[in-house]
Amino acid sequence: MEHLNQTTPSQHPVLDIQGFCKRYGDKTAVRDLTLTVEPGDIFGFIGHNGAGKTTLIRSIVGAQRFEGGTIRICGHDVVGDPLAAKALTAYVPDNPDVYEFMTGMQYLAFLADVFRIPAETRTRRISQLAECLGLSDALGDTVGTYSHGMRQKLVLIGALMHGPRLLVLDEPFVGLDPVASHELKGMLRELADRGSAVFFSSHVLEVVERLCDKVAIIRGGELLACGPTEQVRGDSSLEDVFLELVEKEA
Repeated sequence: MEHLNQTTPSQHPVLDIQGFCKRYGDKTAVRDLTLTVEPGDIFGFIGHNGAGKTTLIRSIVGAQRFEGGTIRICGHDVVGDPLAAKALTAYVPDNPDVYEFMTGMQYLAFLADVFRIPAETRTRRISQLAECLGLSDALGDTVGTYSHGMRQKLVLIGALMHGPRLLVLDEPFVGLDPVASHELKGMLRELADRGSAVFFSSHVLEVVERLCDKVAIIRGGELLACGPTEQVRGDSSLEDVFLELVEKEA
């Protein structure tokens, strides 16, 4: 899955977050969060419900404003240079909302137009990805007839199609069948091995532990631990470390 944009500066982290802060009225949802994601990283972001995971993710992809700090994607500030940042990014939300009146193929063609993927390239990529995720036979059907899992697969195909430098996913394995989950893990590793980076949140700590090179744990909007997965978990399981940190900080 080659990258469409070969001119991205290689000296920058794929994702660089410095002193991020987001408030909703008087409530601070995330406070002074700093982390970096390098080329080749599969980075897991874990925390309890309401910890601030989705808040950060929505700010990374430019879906909401934030009050403090900076977020850069391959050196491009998501506030100061949003088009350049978004051109290098793909996002899969936890609840995939797709135009229900479109067929699956029409939706993918629309995304391919947005990212200016040549006709011959998009056809090949859609075919490969749809076959891997088991959606080929449904691409002619309207999205309104899709189950949640099928919509998840469709949005994943759309996200992977242009070989993004940064792939951001919020609970990507929810609703996927075991075969599709297995295929997706391989796709994420392949994307990272080509120099991109994957940043995803998940409640399935076993998946994070097996798949991710690095991990960050957040609680109440504050980062409790961040680093290589082996280093964060030490001699324990990631689940044990997560529970210990969350209980200690409660």
